[in-house]
Amino acid sequence: MGNWLVDHWLSVLILVAWLGLNIFLFVYAFLIYEKADKYFYTREILGTALAFARASALCLNCNSMLILIPVCRNLLSFLRGTCSFCNHTLRKPLDHNLTFHKLVAYMICVFTAIHIIAHLFNFEHYSRSQQAMDGSLASVLSSLSRHEKESNSWLNPIQSPNMTVIYATFTSIAGLTGVILTIALILMVTSAVEFIRRNYFELFWYTHHLFIIYIICLALHGMGGIVRAQTEDSMGESHPYNCSKSFHEWDKYVSSCRRPHFEGHPPESWKWILAPIALYIFERILRFYRSQQRVVITKVVMHPSNVLELQMRKRGFSMEVGQYIFVNCPSVSLLEWHPFTLTSAPEEDFFSIHIRSAGDWTENLIRAFEHQHSPMPRIQVDGPFGTVSEDVFQFEVAVLVGAGIGVTPFASILKSIWYKFQRADHKLKTQKAGHAALNFDKATDILTGLKQKTSFGRPMWDNEFSTIATAYPKSVVGVFLCGPQTLAKSLSKCCHRYSSLDPRKVQFYFNKEIF
Repeated sequence: MGNWLVDHWLSVLILVAWLGLNIFLFVYAFLIYEKADKYFYTREILGTALAFARASALCLNCNSMLILIPVCRNLLSFLRGTCSFCNHTLRKPLDHNLTFHKLVAYMICVFTAIHIIAHLFNFEHYSRSQQAMDGSLASVLSSLSRHEKESNSWLNPIQSPNMTVIYATFTSIAGLTGVILTIALILMVTSAVEFIRRNYFELFWYTHHLFIIYIICLALHGMGGIVRAQTEDSMGESHPYNCSKSFHEWDKYVSSCRRPHFEGHPPESWKWILAPIALYIFERILRFYRSQQRVVITKVVMHPSNVLELQMRKRGFSMEVGQYIFVNCPSVSLLEWHPFTLTSAPEEDFFSIHIRSAGDWTENLIRAFEHQHSPMPRIQVDGPFGTVSEDVFQFEVAVLVGAGIGVTPFASILKSIWYKFQRADHKLKTQKAGHAALNFDKATDILTGLKQKTSFGRPMWDNEFSTIATAYPKSVVGVFLCGPQTLAKSLSKCCHRYSSLDPRKVQFYFNKEIF
């Protein structure tokens, strides 16, 4: 646990700061709407539900501001490059960008639920106070909607006893946009679950772009000004603490109290999301510009198990080991972009990817390249983008673990290590990388001498880590995985178990490849 905290202290600090910010904003807004004098009459109708609705709304604005930043891949790649000489721990949060994106999304769902439930109570209270005939303060305040609508001094958005909550919801800007953005949020979250994202990527891809509708509706949501407060002039003339008990005498000559006047809040959501939206638009423009640059396919190779290898060239393309690109094939789909790890080394004069059949899009792409008699399909490329595997050369000892198609990130690393050894690169820290890297150019297996290379299967992880810890008692070992979550848990536990409590002795740092 101690080693884990040392490795992740900055990530934990960011997470705690984010949670603390949400708690602070919620409590801050709750106390304002629960205690401020200008909401005295509003609370008379709505009660505590007003504070819950407004506090959750403020937290929704904050998290909606943050949700796009972790998916600005060019920004993250820039920060990773800027921090290339920083401590490994300082770069660690960049590896968890999608995890943070998901956490923010879950928080948005939580506050959306609170916001909706609070407003359901609010509309019920609005409806009851409008229909009340008991002469209470709430009923008198609701009657202002009938008499003061033209002067924009109404308090209850339900303007008559015959108006239903559903009618008020779908005929107001706040209600209609709220329904639309809630539906968009539900569709985005449910289509982003692991099973759908892995097996029906197209559904996830298209549905996730409903975020555009979500953002637009969020920006418009507050324009209706449904939640209202007493104006400053009205409070100076008739403070609620002095006049609320004599509400039956408002506007009478014998009373100094006048009928209160109210005003709606100006929309605020757009202020929160303006900067990240501008950043994201710039990100998309940059990615579109790069994707339009011409890509030349130099070689197509069909491997066993229906795996397609594409070797390509592109002017100005520069990569590092372990990076990935987004690929689009207009003849297959105009809008779909899919991530693929680069399998070539930076030292090579081309860049390559390996594509396994894993869905409709990949199947159609492979089929398009299998037909040699037809014109070669046009490919668009966006990237490259950085990943945790870029840090592999920062460690003296590296352990690379790939499962299935997950071996592709390490093909680039192993090739690059081989090239560096061939060129006697003295800047290379990594001293231990196994016989696979050092004998990359051998036609036969180094152990058996056969053309069929040795397949080792699943290692005994405790034995492997124990052996490494014994052989390199004072080294920092980087463990890199591209594989399933179950394997990640096993390796993460081994890293913690075999790391020494003494920071001067062997330390294992776990890194998982995440798209």
